Amino acid sequence: MHPSVRCLSATISHSRNGPLTLGFIGLGAMGRHMAWNLYLKTLLAQQGPPPSQEPEPIMLLCDANEDGAKKFMNDCMEAKATENVLGGRMEFMESPRALAERANVIFTALPSSPEVKSVYLGEKGILAGLNREKDQLCVDATTLDVSVARDVSNTVREAGAEMVDAPMSGGIVGAKAGTLSFMVGGTEAAFNLAEPYLSKMGSRVIHCGASGMGLAAKISNNLVLGINQIAIAEGLLLGTSLGLEPALLTDIINRSTGRSWPSTVNNPIPGALKPPASPPCERGYEGGFASKLMLKDMSLAIHAAEDTGVPLPLGSKATDEYSNVVQDNELARKDFSVVYEYLRQRMTASRAGTSEKADLE
Repeated sequence: MHPSVRCLSATISHSRNGPLTLGFIGLGAMGRHMAWNLYLKTLLAQQGPPPSQEPEPIMLLCDANEDGAKKFMNDCMEAKATENVLGGRMEFMESPRALAERANVIFTALPSSPEVKSVYLGEKGILAGLNREKDQLCVDATTLDVSVARDVSNTVREAGAEMVDAPMSGGIVGAKAGTLSFMVGGTEAAFNLAEPYLSKMGSRVIHCGASGMGLAAKISNNLVLGINQIAIAEGLLLGTSLGLEPALLTDIINRSTGRSWPSTVNNPIPGALKPPASPPCERGYEGGFASKLMLKDMSLAIHAAEDTGVPLPLGSKATDEYSNVVQDNELARKDFSVVYEYLRQRMTASRAGTSEKADLE
């Protein structure tokens, strides 16, 4: 039996065994900014007004890149001094198990399903370090297979801890600004425990239902997004090839039924949107959501559809197109709106081939 919300919340916020100890595993492009916001805002909340009488919180960090994690810690200490924030400390832990042995609340932000299974269920994983004698909460912000998330959550709950899946949207910009949106799956009790911490990293925290439902919402949304990005790329490429100016066609689409986030915000043609809009295409498709990550999310949607018998004809075709895009290592790391450039290059190559064939004839 799990503790009540009131009991568990009180225990996590005011640890019987000392200060609130937060753990963060996965300090990649997103995780490092999330961890910093969580750490800074937790310290600021303690310093008031009014100042708290609780012991200063501790943040434990763990990452496969130990040197990178330690540099992140040093950067945080420098930034904390710049922000004139006092107290608190960070420590690097050698393994997820060691971190879990001490932490009250554990956050993970990992690449995908294999890493989640390893970090949680491996020999030196979180599960091995969980302690039934203290109340613990695990919050996984990874986008992964729904079935894997549910299996890991069930195992963690059987070990006496609470767990939620909390995939996010908002990208690196949102992670830096602390304006991410979290879609959360888990019991109401676990959601109520996780929400105050997630709110330090994001501006929207939405309870989607039971375990796995946060991921269901995330991959369903990204399935639509991935299809729409290809649709706007095709429409703009066709229209401009027929002689329309990109800015004019974009304005027409954005005032008509073809309007979408890829047309209004993530437009793939430089100059198509008026300033101050600055989509990744204006920077050579740098600084957005990588094509390889979109392929990952599309593939997760395909796997979920196969498990549930849902036909995804457009989703399957779009996934194939992103798979083609990421064959080019340069395009794979660029924002997924680069699918426009990929299609444009195909058009150019096709026209060149047709011209050469005509010359030979």
